[in-house]
Amino acid sequence: MIKITLPDGSVKEFEKDTTPMQVAKSISEGLARNVISAKFNDTVVETTTPLDTDGSLTLYTWNDKEGKTAFWHSTSHIVAQAIEELYPGVKLTIGPAIDNGFYYDVELPTGSISDKDFPTIEKKAIEIARGKHDYKMRAVSKAEALSFYKDQGNEYKVELIENLEDGTITFCDHDTFTDLCRGGHIPNTGIVKAIKILSVAGAYWRGNENNPQLTRIYGISFPKQKELTEYLTLLEEAKKRDHRKLGKELELFTFSQKVGQGLPLWLPKGAALRERLEQFLKKAQKKAGYEMVATPHIGQKELYVTSGHYEKYGADSFQPIHTPKEDEEFLLKPMNCPHHCEIYNSKPFSYKELPKRFAEFGTVYRYEQSGELHGLTRVRGFTQDDAHIFCTPDQLDEEFKEVIDLSLYVLGSLGFDDFTAQVSVRDLDTPEKYIGSVENWEKAEQAIINAAKEKGLNYIIESGEAAFYGPKLDFMVKDALGRQWQLGTIQVDYNLPERFELTYKGSDNELHRPVMIHRAPFGSMERFIALLIEHTGGNFPLWLTPEQAIILPVSEKHEKYAEKVLKSLENNEIRALIDSRNETIGKKIREAEMSKIPFMLIVGENDEVANTISVRKHGGEDLGAIDVTMFTDLVNKEINSTLKTFKE
Repeated sequence: MIKITLPDGSVKEFEKDTTPMQVAKSISEGLARNVISAKFNDTVVETTTPLDTDGSLTLYTWNDKEGKTAFWHSTSHIVAQAIEELYPGVKLTIGPAIDNGFYYDVELPTGSISDKDFPTIEKKAIEIARGKHDYKMRAVSKAEALSFYKDQGNEYKVELIENLEDGTITFCDHDTFTDLCRGGHIPNTGIVKAIKILSVAGAYWRGNENNPQLTRIYGISFPKQKELTEYLTLLEEAKKRDHRKLGKELELFTFSQKVGQGLPLWLPKGAALRERLEQFLKKAQKKAGYEMVATPHIGQKELYVTSGHYEKYGADSFQPIHTPKEDEEFLLKPMNCPHHCEIYNSKPFSYKELPKRFAEFGTVYRYEQSGELHGLTRVRGFTQDDAHIFCTPDQLDEEFKEVIDLSLYVLGSLGFDDFTAQVSVRDLDTPEKYIGSVENWEKAEQAIINAAKEKGLNYIIESGEAAFYGPKLDFMVKDALGRQWQLGTIQVDYNLPERFELTYKGSDNELHRPVMIHRAPFGSMERFIALLIEHTGGNFPLWLTPEQAIILPVSEKHEKYAEKVLKSLENNEIRALIDSRNETIGKKIREAEMSKIPFMLIVGENDEVANTISVRKHGGEDLGAIDVTMFTDLVNKEINSTLKTFKE
């Protein structure tokens, strides 16, 4: 007999070689019908895997992230089989699950795949799925695996196998299809009821531009057709909200090939929006005791060697800048923290002067591959709302909780209310990815978990998501379309103070190491604004929107009165403009609607006589004729209802 521990802590005894599916059936038939994946002792297993030792078992359904991962990975096998049958001679490479769906990279024998081919692939894939074929894992020797793919002439699979150790290689079979695979599948293909091919793209083998370019086929699948229909509706809404589309329509930002890929140019309206966000955070930071600093866009290579950034990221980043002086090298700044460490090091500190909180809207540069660039969400130059807190170990807990308060204020003021806090810790199986002692890592991780508990955050722990120098607390936010994004991060770091030999004089008159907290509530201005555009659909909070009102004179003879209204609004710090074009009032209203301006103030003969404005809200609601003072009160009331005061 073996003892199986379930997530609720209960322990049940089963015969040796019992499968996860049999465990599910012992709990309830309903659970067994819904279980599609499992994890045993932190290893993903099939629902049919015989369990031969004591251990902890977690069963997953479609409603779990892990369940979806198994579902989508399994579907990638189905689609790969369909591609193989439709395109004889195709070479399959890899087909993982991703955040929403899956992809499979293939080398086609001739021609290409376009959207007109999608229905044919989908039809074939569904036909395969309906066969209700079981997924079966089997171990194969390295020689057998190499022989199988050499016979097919598939050099991509051969390369993968050559990097694997004998005794660790497994194949997955279903129907007539076989694929090199580590595992993690649903019980059978019949569970997949709906498949949609979403797009195709080019992708270099193993992400290396020197390797052959493959065809990447993106898709998604669901256990019910209804869910696919709902997803496609959501996808259409997402297209309407795409920040690249709205950013152009609202004249917020642009890109130029002459300036360079991934380097955004902010237009006047976008720059003003950015400035308002910066001032919003600076005001809160001032109340929280932060001091603003400014650092250069470059630094000597040695600075980033000391910090560890060069070792971890140097090969994939912008390469060193060589000056006329022999052996002198600079780097475009990839991080602000090394510069802030040197600011701290510019003078000695006593424990009485700590914590020191240095904040900066600092622009950094990272060489993202051109195929990974995406609007403002993935760029090569971006500005972080960065700050670094240097404190004593005794101050760490309170400082971390203060930063949580600031982050919650930022998210709440901008309408991001649905979020999960993710405690990102080390992957204990890959210690080489991290710097610093195990003792310091354990202290830092525990400090974050304690703060999350004390603040009552809904949090999860994710292994392997830590930064190389320390664990972090990430805010995983759901937007208006239910998509999850990482916005804002707080990190505890014992390592950079060691590497930069930072000290403070303690009450014992001895030198001690401070602890460092890295934090960025926005994360980066570019990515935050991109997500804000999509979350709001371009209908920004009233305090933030570029223009709060547009004055629409009915005819040319009402323009002087419109200018009088504009001056009055400006005196009350309301952002407005006049549309004095020789167009019909109907056209002016339609274009103001498209520009997503919150209020349209129509002024005609009756308004001028009564000293009023006829107010229409974006979306069509008519608020009638009111005077400017009443309108000002209306605007301020709406702003105050959404924009709270920090530490009020």
